Amino acid sequence: MSEDQTILKNINKAEVLELKEQVSYMDHQIVSRTLVQNESVSITLFAFDKDEEISSHESTGDAFVTCLDGTGEITIDQEVFILKEGQSIVMPAKHPHAVFGKDKFKMVLVVVFPTKLK
Repeated sequence: MSEDQTILKNINKAEVLELKEQVSYMDHQIVSRTLVQNESVSITLFAFDKDEEISSHESTGDAFVTCLDGTGEITIDQEVFILKEGQSIVMPAKHPHAVFGKDKFKMVLVVVFPTKLK
């Protein structure tokens, strides 16, 4: 497979990494680093400054979030969940959800999209 056909991008391979070190905080911003984006899956690292948010929206795929650092607030169907380092939650497809940096907050987001059987 040539380099331009690589599925996983923007991250070193064959090297031990700390995911939370792969994305940096920036004042008053949400920083993201996309590792995979295709019709089946999306993997993105996020760093939220305190009080930054992604407002309520829906996805066609199930979204699996793991907190890498800090404290995040995840709202699913208007129910609020607090996520701390090492904790995970699934935001189900077609349900409104939002993400808020209760404190500075880093997360990895894996979204698995439905695919049609061939």
